[in-house]
Amino acid sequence: MQNDPTLAGDSTAPRNKPRKASARFMLNHPLHILSLGFGSGLSPIAPGTVGTLFAWASFVVFNPHLTVAEWGALIVVGFIAGCWFTGFTAKKMGTDDPSPVVWDEIVAFWLVLLVVTPATFTGQLWAFIVFRFFDMVKPQPIRYFDRRLKGGFGIMFDDLVAAFFTLLVIALWRMTI
Repeated sequence: MQNDPTLAGDSTAPRNKPRKASARFMLNHPLHILSLGFGSGLSPIAPGTVGTLFAWASFVVFNPHLTVAEWGALIVVGFIAGCWFTGFTAKKMGTDDPSPVVWDEIVAFWLVLLVVTPATFTGQLWAFIVFRFFDMVKPQPIRYFDRRLKGGFGIMFDDLVAAFFTLLVIALWRMTI
């Protein structure tokens, strides 16, 4: 059992076959827990969407307790640290940007919600829909960054660009009302 190459973190595992994310993999290392969005990335259907929903729910829970400056610090630290630990998890999984890694969606959507707050539930829902559109479709230049930037920084950066475009759409929409 100790030499089982299917166990996460085992350096003897073959590098040519990507590992599947599982609860066992996630619990094998604390950085995997963060990378996989506390389990939200383990969803068999649309893990990025489930990770974004987790971001939304956690924002609603923590927002009454954090100031804008504290949110800002959390997002900056979450981005910088996320570059490291999402890259670590992706490497352990044997792929550049595994879909179960959703920390990038979490941090980026926290940024969106922080900027649009105060917003009604409907406003937050539209922010969610627009963000998911940009994150899933990856129009240019998001696609450019997604394809060119590798490692943890690449994982994190394209979602930050998706957040920027989400905020741009919301700002343009608000200007027309």
